[in-house]
Amino acid sequence: MPDYDFKSPRLFLDETLEEGRSIAATPVQANYLLNVLRLGEGAGVLAFNGRDGEWLCRIEKTAKKKLDLRLEAQLRPQPKAPDLLYCFAPLKHARLDYMVQKAVEMGAGILQPVMTQHVQAARVNVDRMRANAIEAAEQCGILTVPDCRDPLRLSDLLDGWEEGRALIFCDEKADAESPVETLAKLAEGPKALLIGPEGGFSSDERERLMAQDFSVTISLGPRILRADTAAVAALAVLQAAAGDWRSG
Repeated sequence: MPDYDFKSPRLFLDETLEEGRSIAATPVQANYLLNVLRLGEGAGVLAFNGRDGEWLCRIEKTAKKKLDLRLEAQLRPQPKAPDLLYCFAPLKHARLDYMVQKAVEMGAGILQPVMTQHVQAARVNVDRMRANAIEAAEQCGILTVPDCRDPLRLSDLLDGWEEGRALIFCDEKADAESPVETLAKLAEGPKALLIGPEGGFSSDERERLMAQDFSVTISLGPRILRADTAAVAALAVLQAAAGDWRSG
């Protein structure tokens, strides 16, 4: 882990970031900085937009409840976006929020909701999903906001699968063999992870997934996990065995 400032407040600014520019904070951001953190004129704030790296900004108060953020210097360049595609059956409300936040923390670069036969939530609020992804990035020093995509049916996801990308399919009915050993054998290249709903995949879905030449089936152990717990466990195993944890 590189040296990083975890103490300064950090905000996502959906604007071009460049030296000398002043950007008006949103009312929510201004309230957070002025009234929650009680920061004053000239206080330092870190900013990022997912494109231009991380910048040190200074607060410039423009009114009692308004402020600008003046960009002073780039502190970290923009890294390459993670290429891990995280596919998941949506959960309801707070548990989906949690899952999205943890996926961002664990290095997912693309968030793809997948509608399965036993899915719990019939709709997905993509704007809310992106807001949770941004919040996770703000809190954890992440410079890239994942691509938050509209939901797809599982059949459509598989029909349009990207050539050369391996799909790691977490099957609750698979034998409890070591997922680390299975994943360590995967060739280099882009990867995706699929987590199903709490009701599990249907028999037809499992059969189709197992029939794909790009899919690899793993077990997450002898215990039944809630979908949000399974997401964190699977992402950790994947990153440790075949992802960016191997390179530090």
